[in-house]
Amino acid sequence: MEIMEHYSFDDFMNIIRELRSEHGCPWDREQTHESLRDCMLEECYEAVDAINKNDLENLKEELGDVLLQVALHTVIAEEANTFTLDQVITNISKKMIYRHPHVFSDTSVENSDEVLSNWEELKEKEKKEETISDGMLRVAEALPALIRAAKIQKKAAKVGMEGADVQVVINLLKTSINALEEQSTKDNTAQIEAEFGKMLFLLIDLSRKLGINAENSLTNATDKFINRFIGVERLAEGEGKHLKNMSKEEQIALWGQLI
Repeated sequence: MEIMEHYSFDDFMNIIRELRSEHGCPWDREQTHESLRDCMLEECYEAVDAINKNDLENLKEELGDVLLQVALHTVIAEEANTFTLDQVITNISKKMIYRHPHVFSDTSVENSDEVLSNWEELKEKEKKEETISDGMLRVAEALPALIRAAKIQKKAAKVGMEGADVQVVINLLKTSINALEEQSTKDNTAQIEAEFGKMLFLLIDLSRKLGINAENSLTNATDKFINRFIGVERLAEGEGKHLKNMSKEEQIALWGQLI
């Protein structure tokens, strides 16, 4: 097949269908919804990474990779007579119209906060969520744990079921850390894990009350650690040494030079 200068969406879908055909690619033909799960996550994260780096050229490429995942899942479903591309497009079109009555109907809104409030209310009706618990159970378990915890806490907060103010949460964290320290001396992995999970959950609650994004904060802290580690490694190399061959005291001394 000769590569053309321009392709339409229909052209793209036909390329994917050809890859999945009996004369297509062995790898593509073997894929299932389940086998592609990690690919979907990775491509979405790479698109987010391009956004974070303001790399629009890379974003263009990564969005194409995300679209590839959408196309593959859709063609797999078409082959199994589960659903079609038209149904996917129709469903999302209906959802956008239904959840934007301020654009497609006569509802009035003053600002984006009202838009979000209406969106959540319409979503609850659409999903037939009669209780807050229904909404919690619908939060995807595949979400990163920090994001999922924040979403669950936000839903509880809608009815006032959340921790108290910042200082109270900090005090609870101190208690949790003490409990974790106590459990760490015992041979009880299950209890240690439970206390550690409780501590993380409280940290997410604290981040919400401080108005910060826990996921972003952890990402920034990780990046800071990487940059500092690079600096320490360069200092070691400047002394003609390798970190793995240095004593703990020598490593700490180098680390302290970058404070």
